[in-house]
Amino acid sequence: MTGPLVVAEPSTDDGHELQAPARASAILDALVRSVGPIILALIACGALLAIIGRDPLAFYGDIVDSGVLRPSGLQDSITRMAPILLVAAGLIVAFRAALWNLGSDGQYLLAAAIVAGTGPGLLAAVAPPLGWLVLAIFGMVVASAWTLIPAILRARYGLNEIVTTLMMTFVGVGLANLLVKGPFDGPSTVPQTAVVDPSLLLFDLPGTRIHIGVIAALLAVVAVYWIFARTSFGMRIDVLGANARAAEHVGIGVPRLIVITFLLSGALIGLAAAVDITGIFGYMRADWNPAYGLKVVPLVFLARLNAIAVIPFAAFFSVLSIGGEFAARRAELPSDFLLLVIGLVLLFMVLTQYLSDKRERGEPILRRRRQVAEHA
Repeated sequence: MTGPLVVAEPSTDDGHELQAPARASAILDALVRSVGPIILALIACGALLAIIGRDPLAFYGDIVDSGVLRPSGLQDSITRMAPILLVAAGLIVAFRAALWNLGSDGQYLLAAAIVAGTGPGLLAAVAPPLGWLVLAIFGMVVASAWTLIPAILRARYGLNEIVTTLMMTFVGVGLANLLVKGPFDGPSTVPQTAVVDPSLLLFDLPGTRIHIGVIAALLAVVAVYWIFARTSFGMRIDVLGANARAAEHVGIGVPRLIVITFLLSGALIGLAAAVDITGIFGYMRADWNPAYGLKVVPLVFLARLNAIAVIPFAAFFSVLSIGGEFAARRAELPSDFLLLVIGLVLLFMVLTQYLSDKRERGEPILRRRRQVAEHA
């Protein structure tokens, strides 16, 4: 196996003077591409609110007030970060390998159903923290197993994992509902699992309502960052994501790495489900779906697939989620209004990336229009 090709940069007497502006420009460009879409989406939503007769400043003020300024709201926002960070970590692992795991919702819900269905009995028999660990393993194994079919189909036959993971999501969501309404149905008249004794849920941090799953999520994010920054395993995933043929050429076992990457991605998503069930809910209702996959995908791209950089975006989304529920009710808007913000973030993210790429290539943005005008 050959070593990496190292290209020496030409030395100059004023190298530091040349590097500093380039570094500053790169940082500014990254900030624009990451923060710009969020700002543009908030402006666009504000304009829409004004058009339909709502006060955008009051709406955003309610989000900040109920999601940050109120102690209970701030604690809820921090708690909401746990599953978001874990799902984001799982998606980052897959996306850096150019494996587009878009089936996270099915993986999450199936793991949540297994954890919620077995949790009450297991925690009554196996005291925490060992019981929590067993349930976490249950969630990780179930979600990982649900990625195996797309992983094997991609690794052995080259089938597009976007299609297979999405199809597995439909099956996973349906199977999770069948489990909740069938073998895991509890004594309640509402179709849901039995409820875990509140005293057996994850411990809260002293003096707060923030459970220790948030700490586990932060540690998982740091671990993913360390894998890609410091280990050969992370480097192999990055090589696979950059060029699968090049990965094979340097001796990387691509099919095996694809399967392992999918399994790791699913395990982190399954851990998110276990943390949610054992940390907050203690049960699962039929037809429940927080749809973290849809909401987290923009965050990981805004973070440029960097596990540490995703933390502030997860915090922003958590505040938007917790505060937005109250703000939407107060403004008499449907709760799905927040999905509009997410959709606009995606739209402006693509637009910002497009304009940035054209600028890097030195292409004028309005070149096509100018050519048409000249021929006319």
